[in-house]
Amino acid sequence: MSIINNKPMINQEQFNRITHILPILQRADLQMIREFQQAASIAHIPTGKDVFIEGDTTDALALLVSGVVRVYKIGETGREITLYRFSLGESCILTANAILSQQSFPAIATVEHAAEAVMIPANAFRDWVKHYDLWREFVFDLFSQRLSTVMAIVDEVVFHRMDTRLATLLLNQAKIQNPLRITHQEIAAELGSSREVISRLIEDFVSNDIIRSGRGTIEVVKFDSLESRSLM
Repeated sequence: MSIINNKPMINQEQFNRITHILPILQRADLQMIREFQQAASIAHIPTGKDVFIEGDTTDALALLVSGVVRVYKIGETGREITLYRFSLGESCILTANAILSQQSFPAIATVEHAAEAVMIPANAFRDWVKHYDLWREFVFDLFSQRLSTVMAIVDEVVFHRMDTRLATLLLNQAKIQNPLRITHQEIAAELGSSREVISRLIEDFVSNDIIRSGRGTIEVVKFDSLESRSLM
């Protein structure tokens, strides 16, 4: 992994700022704080940068101070499916698992919005899991939260129809921004489908006056109708 603007050690000013984002540091003892400041570093990662790709050696764990990272898989047919995203104060369970098991990274992690991250070297990460109850609890909580997310995705993929999954995605996104700025290909990558399938389903929603579709945009017109076709 090549991360730009990587600086050794965390100074006191940086540590004070990070502490507000990572509450675990507020409860850490002096020894753990000292080791954290000595081992960790700050990295600035631009939009579109791959933090890890499948098969990479995981030499560090990234704890995000800002930005968003998308973690996803690409199948043999070229289709993508999003496993999860992590952002402010969060990290990647696949990275943590790869470090602890000393295996390669099994997916792709790409920065969606320019990120600032605290980088914890793999050796330090493993040592802290062994020696600090507080850090071990933090890691277990990380696994627990992300496992729930991944299990929900498995449930959707295996047990729910694509049209209901599409309706749920559009509904959730439209509550944040409507019209949505998203392409059919981006939706397909999010849901693990093909662009052709997504385009056909969107045409169906359009024909029922549930949404309007333009070039790179989708506007939800009837929220109630969309909700009735969603997983909610």
